[in-house]
Amino acid sequence: MLSVVTANRLVDGIVVYLASDGSWTEDLSSARIASTEEETKALEEQAAKDVKARKVVAVYPMEVAVKDGAVDPLSVREKIRAAHRTTLTKDWYDVPL
Repeated sequence: MLSVVTANRLVDGIVVYLASDGSWTEDLSSARIASTEEETKALEEQAAKDVKARKVVAVYPMEVAVKDGAVDPLSVREKIRAAHRTTLTKDWYDVPL
């Protein structure tokens, strides 16, 4: 199963994804994709350094699918987080699930 590592940026709470260069990005399509459990564990270990440095919190892997070059979260929860609409607003219901 394909996965990426996600977290929340500590300074503002925004959902972020671990990128290939080790930085954190708000863009899911720029996230580094792990295709094995070992790769996922390596990404988690890399992310743990940023937890210690107080850059991000709540780090965990999430499953994704890649279709026609687009990276899509598999769960409804992660689709909502990837849409960056984690607070209830009048346009919240426009999030495609």
